[in-house]
Amino acid sequence: MIEIRWHGRGGQGAKTAALLLADAALASGKYIQAFPEYGPERMGAPVASFNRISPSPIKLHSGVTDPDIVIVLDPTLMDSVDVTEGMPANGTLLVNIEKSPAEVKVIFGIGAGIKICTVDASNISIETIGRDIPNTPMLGALIKATGILDFKEMMEDMKKKLEKKFKTKPEVIAGNLKAIERAYNEVRI
Repeated sequence: MIEIRWHGRGGQGAKTAALLLADAALASGKYIQAFPEYGPERMGAPVASFNRISPSPIKLHSGVTDPDIVIVLDPTLMDSVDVTEGMPANGTLLVNIEKSPAEVKVIFGIGAGIKICTVDASNISIETIGRDIPNTPMLGALIKATGILDFKEMMEDMKKKLEKKFKTKPEVIAGNLKAIERAYNEVRI
C-alpha cells in the first residue's frame, strides 16, 4: 500500500487532485482511499488531502501519518508546516517550485535519503489553463516521479472525467490534459 499526503492552500485543488488520483487508480483496478483534512474552509488556508492506493483491499481507516509520498502545491507552506513529518527516509517529496531538487534540499533542510522532485506546476497551469491552479499538473509530475500508475491509462481516465465535468468547456479539458502532460515531461527528479 502506498500512502500519499497533499499539502496546499484552499482553492489550489489539493482535495480535487487526491480525488482525481483515486479515480484513476480505481480505473486501473487498484483499491483506493481519498479524503481531505482542513480547518476553517476558506481560500488560502492550509489544507491537506490524502490517498491510499493498494493492489488489495484497504482495511485501514485512519489518517495518514507516515506518507510514502508528499506533494506540496504551495512551497510557502514549507516555511510553516513540516511537510516531511512522518515520511520514511526513502520517501518521495514532490514540490511545485521553480527551483531544482538540490536547491530545495538546501533551502528547506530536507533530510538525506528523501527523493526530492520539483516542477513549476504554477507556471505550467498559467500557460495551459490560464489560472494558477497547480493540481492537475502535479498529477502528471507525480506519475513520472513515482510510476505508481501507468501514464497512458491515467491520461485516458482523466480525459473521460474532464469531458464529463467540463463538457461545455473544451478549452478547460484540453488545457488540463496539456498541463498534465507538460508536468510529466518537465518534472526534475
